Amino acid sequence: MRIVCLGSGNVATHMALAFKSAGAEFLQIWSKTLSHAEVLAVQTGATATDKLKDIDRNADVYIIAVKDDAIVEIAEALKGIDGLIVHTSGATSIDVFKPAAIKHFGVLYPLQTFSKSKAVDFSKIPLCIEAGTAEIQILLKEVAKAISPLIYEVSSADRKLLHLAAVFACNFTNHLYHLGQEILQQSQLSFDLLRPLILETAEKVQTALPYDVQTGPAVRNDKHTLEKHLELLQNMPELAEIYKTLSKSIKKTYL
Repeated sequence: MRIVCLGSGNVATHMALAFKSAGAEFLQIWSKTLSHAEVLAVQTGATATDKLKDIDRNADVYIIAVKDDAIVEIAEALKGIDGLIVHTSGATSIDVFKPAAIKHFGVLYPLQTFSKSKAVDFSKIPLCIEAGTAEIQILLKEVAKAISPLIYEVSSADRKLLHLAAVFACNFTNHLYHLGQEILQQSQLSFDLLRPLILETAEKVQTALPYDVQTGPAVRNDKHTLEKHLELLQNMPELAEIYKTLSKSIKKTYL
């Protein structure tokens, strides 16, 4: 399988390395910043370019792993290519390819958070796929199976909902970790104190639904503790509003 990767960020890097480990041949890495393309090109044995007009047109698969608002421009540059062209976005419809009249197109969305500095095991990452035709769906499934056994056929509409759910479960949760750290810093307390609690909470939902393992003062309707917490947040009005909103949501769910 010969691959061209368009993008050099977190998603592009991890997907390219996963396919490389699976035996794929990388022909080219494109990035709008040539030095970034060169870094990933060295890791995959490919050539690097920052010019869309110079994209190799003989690959079997083209992986577009860029910011959502750049997908249309790149798809237009790939017009007329016979290989399978996929984007990796959770929030972008498969219809983004239609204006460019791409022949063979699809979506290969890895449901995971990526950082270049942290290795991931792709065999444990769900890959959500969607294709323009049933025939291409079969091909795309085989491509996906090269790096993960966890293949899910998910439509554009459902993938948007999945992406939204992921923002709540991952991005917002991580921001709450940060807010917790800010609260600790008022007394020079270490974030290490929270790490075991965070890990235990995450481990619980691997075998149970979040609804069934909710804890805390809001689910108990512990008004005294809720009031005490809000008193502590008097000088942090934004955090107080977040606290009240989330507590209200929990109470509405359980009480």
